Amino acid sequence: HAMMECRILIHFVYVVCCLVVLRACLALQDLDGCGSKRRRHDASTVAALMWKIPPYEAGDSGVGCDASDQEHLCPDLELEVISEGLVCVQGAPTKLCWGYEKNCTKEQRLFVPNCEDPARPWATTLEEKGEQFWYQGDFGYVKQVVDSLMELCAPQALDDSSLRCSTNLRLCTATNLYIDFTRFREMSQKEGKYKMFLEDIFNEGEIGGHCKFNSELHHQQGNNKSPLQSWYAELEQFAPLHFKPGSTADQEQHCDQVISKPTVFIKLDAGVNMYHHFCDFFNLYASQHANGSFDDDIHIVMWDTSYRLYGDLFPETWRAFSRHPLKRLSDFEGKRMCFRNALFPLLARMMRGLFYNTYLVPGCQGSGLMQAFTKHLLPRLDITQEQSSPEQVRVTLLSRSSKHRRIVNQDELVNAMKTVEYFSVKVVDYKYRVYPYLDQLQSTHNSDIFMGMHGAGLTHLLFLPDWAAVFEIYNTEDPRCYKDLARLRGVQYITWEKDDKKWEDAPGIHPTMGTHHAKFTNYTFDVEEFMRLVTGVAQQVLERKRAHLNPQLLGGEQQHSSTAHR
Repeated sequence: HAMMECRILIHFVYVVCCLVVLRACLALQDLDGCGSKRRRHDASTVAALMWKIPPYEAGDSGVGCDASDQEHLCPDLELEVISEGLVCVQGAPTKLCWGYEKNCTKEQRLFVPNCEDPARPWATTLEEKGEQFWYQGDFGYVKQVVDSLMELCAPQALDDSSLRCSTNLRLCTATNLYIDFTRFREMSQKEGKYKMFLEDIFNEGEIGGHCKFNSELHHQQGNNKSPLQSWYAELEQFAPLHFKPGSTADQEQHCDQVISKPTVFIKLDAGVNMYHHFCDFFNLYASQHANGSFDDDIHIVMWDTSYRLYGDLFPETWRAFSRHPLKRLSDFEGKRMCFRNALFPLLARMMRGLFYNTYLVPGCQGSGLMQAFTKHLLPRLDITQEQSSPEQVRVTLLSRSSKHRRIVNQDELVNAMKTVEYFSVKVVDYKYRVYPYLDQLQSTHNSDIFMGMHGAGLTHLLFLPDWAAVFEIYNTEDPRCYKDLARLRGVQYITWEKDDKKWEDAPGIHPTMGTHHAKFTNYTFDVEEFMRLVTGVAQQVLERKRAHLNPQLLGGEQQHSSTAHR
């Protein structure tokens, strides 16, 4: 009897434990499911959650419900991506992935670009054409970076260093990295074309780690040696060290300061130009995917070998990446620094890079990477979509107070738009001293049509709602720049069509070359032709906006977005 009672007690305890574990699993799934307690996640939140489950592989059902997973997203939840985030759908569970993970199939990708006929001559089928676009400006680009990572300096023990880089050192990660900045002032006085990005500044033993170094492979990666194209110049003198920057004993002797938090070193493009500076932010976001972490408890260090002030008109954007103030190399002057974890991200002006210098196959649009970037920034900068009527079109005209590319008859065009009953028209001049940056984003995000002359301000199209359109009133003979950016973002783009319906205020002359240049003058536009273009695109915007705000109009299918979502 005593033996039987013991067995019954054991079984009872076993059943109770199973029920507790089952309840924990259900509770975990309920966080992201379709019940009343469940919450929605935007694409960036899903990225962060998925990356907290190392090593995640698409289709892997091994992610369970143990204690370490309580903040994680179970990968087999029934989810579907729409423009505002993730919602649950009926049907079989779908395992989603960005596309660059190991074993991720095409059917599991979160985003699929839209491509139009014809496929030829660029490809034999539309699917093949879409794949080209995916590799050129979408998560396929990240996949190529991840797949090309190579071990340049391999650790041999737990407290050793490491250096892994993609081809030509476009992106690198390092652990237990040693950098000697005791000569920084001397380094900064070196002659060079770009004072911010001086090359060959380190002597032997001033940068490196304790690991097995593949010197030959390392020195084969210098093909893109250039300030904003690779990290080869900065890491060219990387060498194996006789001491361990990761060892507590060696740190006391060789490190004046140890940075334990992950550190991102970044070389920045022009901070006063929205187009170029957002190349920095977009490539940093793509690098977070390649690195597998969206942790914001990190240090971001501006790799600038000078003491010059850096003008940044968009400093609040860093909030989306780090909770700490931006640092500079000069902050480490006179110190021997040891970094536990370091990332050298993709840069703004890489050959065939992301955003700038991106070649896109014609007829495709809707980069999931760009859309995820937008969704990553908006909530972190507290930019919200205000309530709006599905029968109203909010038109924002970006005015220019610069010397060139102004609209001579702007008031006439604005007054013509105000005669359209369903238009709500506002004119803005995004001067940073008058119109705070975050207020600019809030304004743009609550525009259905955003219009303006060719210029960096059109980069605001990244923050338009998915149903919106951008009208580059005149591209000043630079047809690809903002058209391609709109294609990446997945919003509709139009520009001026009839040359005989616009007039230069005076011949445009390039200030240094002395030749005719369309960017260096002001323009008058035919009002009737302008209104034809605006009202035409407005009808398409209205149709998408209604579908977004009233999805039942399309039978519950989210067909309004220019990016197809699974």
